[in-house]
Amino acid sequence: MRGKIMGLLFLFSLWLILFSPIRAEEVLAITNVKIVPIIGNDIEKGTIIIRGEKIEDIGPNLSIPVGAKIIDGQGLIAYPGLIDGYCQLGLYEIGSIQATIDYRETGRINPQVLATEALRPDSMHIPVARSNGITAALVAPSGGLIAGRSGLIQLFGWTPPEMVIKAPVALHVELPAARAGFRRQADQPAEGSRLLNEVKNLMDQARWYEKRKVAASKNKLIGLPEFDEKLEALLPVIHGELPVMISVHSANDIRAAIQFVQDQKIKAIFYGVSQGWMVAKEIAQAGIPVVLASLHQLPPSWEDGYDALYRNPEVLHKAGVKIAFSSSSASLAKELPYHAAKAAAFGLDKREALKAVTIYPAEIFGVSNLMGSLEKGKLANIVLAEGDILELRTQIRHVFIKGQEMDLSSIYDDYLEKFKKRYEKRNK
Repeated sequence: MRGKIMGLLFLFSLWLILFSPIRAEEVLAITNVKIVPIIGNDIEKGTIIIRGEKIEDIGPNLSIPVGAKIIDGQGLIAYPGLIDGYCQLGLYEIGSIQATIDYRETGRINPQVLATEALRPDSMHIPVARSNGITAALVAPSGGLIAGRSGLIQLFGWTPPEMVIKAPVALHVELPAARAGFRRQADQPAEGSRLLNEVKNLMDQARWYEKRKVAASKNKLIGLPEFDEKLEALLPVIHGELPVMISVHSANDIRAAIQFVQDQKIKAIFYGVSQGWMVAKEIAQAGIPVVLASLHQLPPSWEDGYDALYRNPEVLHKAGVKIAFSSSSASLAKELPYHAAKAAAFGLDKREALKAVTIYPAEIFGVSNLMGSLEKGKLANIVLAEGDILELRTQIRHVFIKGQEMDLSSIYDDYLEKFKKRYEKRNK
């Protein structure tokens, strides 16, 4: 009897799948809104038509499709969702609880590690960042010489695969950070060249490993090499299919990294680049894009000046380097727009600062066909703000990821209500 019931339930489920009407894609129209598309001129009063996950049309004086849900954007400004160029969202929760930290592997050499496999979709930091206009982020591993591979995620989804936009994005190589206090430039340790030579030797091993595999496939007398997951993970790098993101900070190490990239003939992205302003022209000539580390830090050398990190983006941009900003955090990922704002306050053109949290990271990570600007055919990752999105006082009113409106509540709202009640109780 039980078997018959289970069989009937299975047939009923199959019938629902095969014969239920297909739900039409939802259509949404954001009207009367100022549009900052990033690519092209601003539209003072326009409409954005969203069908399903994508922007169907954008511009002034558009006809609104029949049956579309309408959001009146009067008094609001539409921006593309912001992209964090480097963070640990979903990999880091509470610093004092080791079980909630999962961006670092044991050992020094871990090219096979993929950060998105450890992602926590229920991280409390994700809705906080999302509520401040951030819709995508590069989540990166850290630790050792080769930390692993990063992935680009959207800040919404029930499972890690649902959140992943692209993975892997880059292989991460970490040189020593030049942040151990205010030391003279001449006193900074020159370890970069030695460590990069170690990476070179690993890549040479990967090349030999692949040659042995190819030779074995052509000649049955030659045995296949023993499978090596670390060397396998390096193969896309040596073929130029996967860039290396090198965490590099001092001017000397930046020069060594440029030489390493050119000698190895690989694609690269630099991260950190605290003293990039010293070698900006060399980075530009090498054609290597830069993801800047958090600007909430002190410069690595007292000789650089207190404002060295704030001036750095403008000097790099002026030299012709493509730059992107990052929060370099999880709990402070929400502050991404304010890194761009700091750079703008110290000379970087404000529109360039905005591009460095939208279209430039999209181009650097190879997803500019999907996001980074408000254009027809791109994903409807849209932020509606009451003012300039880089300003601290600006309120975010709506956030859409793939055309779906996000709940902007977070743990901060819970804290606000909690302490409001406490205040009211004490002041009765």
